[in-house]
Order: sequence, then structure tokens, then C-alpha cells
Amino acid sequence: MSIKVETYTRISVSKFFIIIACWAALFVTSAYAQKKAKKTMYNSYRGLVMAGYQGWFNTPGDGADLQWRHYTGKNGFKPGSCSIDFWPEVSEYTKLYPTDFEFEDGSKAQVFSSHDASTVDVHFRWMKEYGLDGVFMQRFVADIRHPKIKNHFDTVLQNAMISALKYERAISIMYDLSGIRKQDVELVLTDIDTLSRQYSLFKHTHNPSYLYHNGKPLVTVWGVGFNDGRHYGLDEIEYLVSQLKKRGFSIMLGVPAFWRELRNDAINDVRLHTLIKRCDIIMPWLVARFNESRYPYFKELIKQDIQWTNANKVDYAPLCFPGFSWGNMKDNNAYIPRNEGKFFKKQLDGAIESGAQMLYIAMFDEMDEGTAIFKCATRVPKPVPGSIFVPIETSTGSDYYLRLVGEARKQLQEKLK
Repeated sequence: MSIKVETYTRISVSKFFIIIACWAALFVTSAYAQKKAKKTMYNSYRGLVMAGYQGWFNTPGDGADLQWRHYTGKNGFKPGSCSIDFWPEVSEYTKLYPTDFEFEDGSKAQVFSSHDASTVDVHFRWMKEYGLDGVFMQRFVADIRHPKIKNHFDTVLQNAMISALKYERAISIMYDLSGIRKQDVELVLTDIDTLSRQYSLFKHTHNPSYLYHNGKPLVTVWGVGFNDGRHYGLDEIEYLVSQLKKRGFSIMLGVPAFWRELRNDAINDVRLHTLIKRCDIIMPWLVARFNESRYPYFKELIKQDIQWTNANKVDYAPLCFPGFSWGNMKDNNAYIPRNEGKFFKKQLDGAIESGAQMLYIAMFDEMDEGTAIFKCATRVPKPVPGSIFVPIETSTGSDYYLRLVGEARKQLQEKLK
């Protein structure tokens, strides 16, 4: 693996040594991983439970120079203004940042930054401890147009590659096309070419944690076939898929919930089915599409989806999410209760019963929409209008959703024997 290092004259001494330290860590970890390649090689998504990893939380002083990001509301990150509905459980992080929020006893509340290597290390340690196979690292194309934000996501990805090797977790790159322009398709191709060289994506023994599927490194393109007025369409996606396949990637598409019937959230264009048949896996987006009472309808939908994909020789990754909350970000009542994990467990069990061979969990760390499965707090800052946080139920504990994922993985592995 190689890491591009700027010339010494363009960077500060401190930044130079940080880059050298990261390079050394990646080199050492990679060498260690190569010795264990037979044990750590991820050759297929089948049999795995993977989650989406946002990695987009920034704080003042974390080194990214992005100030508060994805924590902040319309008027900053302070009581009355925020975008997260859940609060992180922070007892295991080695580096924390102060906020203006307080608990009922007057003590100050702290948060982590995704920019810190120590944060990413904690997250990947949890994945190993609880049995989550790995994560899809989000690359938001509308964000990586901006050098400073791209630098942040590059840093998070670099730290994740190191931790994935260290903890023997699977890792894969996912491009989220939300908000892009037609011309940004070329940006995706330039970016994946750079990452392919930097992280040896086509040399699996050099990077055994990178997830392969059908004999090729797996890349996800999310946001395909939605009917919500996007600036790109199937023409751009067909070109992108062709170029990725030409480069030698296997491809997972993130598609609407009603992709098969071409209705509701999906465009009514049969070319979507043609495109899906050219790819390796599809992952329909189900977040906030149903609550616990509506789930039986979607369980049947998933069964029928799997029948279609089996008939057309495409793999299918059903999505499961623990709940949903958009109170602080959107200032509305869009809320799907977790019901002490029962809602999540029904989906995990139902997907496996329906014939799933792999699972996608939304999401590992997304506190914004209340879908995070990582450790969130049972004790949250005191509420004020505009910042009312949802605590994890004390009856389950902050790690319960990680435990449910680990149990689902065992269940999936047993089913596939």
C-alpha cells in the first residue's frame, strides 16, 4: 500500500510527521495482515453482516478545520440547535471534545470526532468484539468535490483501512451520489482510481480486509433509480457502471425500496432492471419506509425481491435498521421507535427467514437519523426546544444493538451451512 505524501516544502513539520506515522502504521499493519491472509481474506459478501459507516462527525480542534459538522443545527451546535437525535456513549473514547450541552446534574456533555484515528479504532474494535463483519465506507460525492471535506473523508478512510486490518474486519467503498451533478460521474472514477492505487484494491493479499465479491473488489454505487428529481439519471449510471466494470470491480447498487415494481420511490423505467442485471448485488433502501406494524408487508416484499434476484442471478442484501428519528435535524415528528430492539430483531430474523445470504445494516454511526447501532447513551443532555435527545433504553443497555447484530450473524452463518 502506498500513501501519497506532499513535498516537504508544502506541509508543516507536524503534518509531515503525522503522515509518516500513518504510513508506518499502515505498512506495519499490512505486513502483519499478509502473514494472516488466509484467515483474514474477505472473498465474498455472502454470509456477512455489514453496516454503513458515515464517518462524518467533526468538531472544532480535531484537525480537519471543519468546525462542528453533522452535529450542528441551523444555529450551530448548542442547546436549541443540533442535528443529532441520539447522543454517543463516550466512556471508551480516548479523545473527546467539550460542548455547550449539560446533563441534568450540571456536568458538561462531550462528543467524539470521526477525524481522530482513536475514534475509528474504537469503532472497529467494537465490530470485532460484537461480531459485525465490517463496514461500507461512505464517500459522499457531493462532499469530495470540496478539498477540505475530501481531506477529512480521506483521513477517515485511511484510519479505517488501518483498523480493518488490525481487527480483521471487512471494508468496502460506497459512493453516495446524493446531490451530485451529471459531470460528477468522472469525479467518482478519478477517485476510485486513486484509492485503487493507494490501498492496493486489486492486490488482495496486500489488503486482505478489502471486501471482494465474485472474484473482484466490491464497490457500491448508492442512489440509483430514485424518482426524487435528481440531476443525474440512468444514462450517467450506465456509463459509471460500465467504467467500473471495465476497471475490474464487482458492483453493488443502492436502489429504491420499490425497484422491482418500478413505483412509489422508484422511477418507472425498465432500464433500471436491465442495469441491475449487469451488476453483482442490489441493496434496496428501506430506512424510514415502515414501522413495526407495517413490517409484515415489507417482509413479504423482501421475499419477492429475493425470488426475482435469484431468478436473474443477482445477489440481494436486505437492509435492516433499528429505528428512525428526525426531530432535531428536520424539526418534525418523523420518529420510528426502537421498542427495546424488538423492531430491529424482527427485521434481522425476517430477512434471514426470507432467504437472505447477506445483510446490510443502516447504519453503524448515524446519530443524525437515529439509525446508529453503535453505543449510544442511555443518559442524554437535558432537553430544550430544538435539542431533545432520544436515549437508548436502560433496559437494553448502550451495546444492545451491536449484540443483536452479532446474534444475527451467528444465525445467518448457521442457516448457510
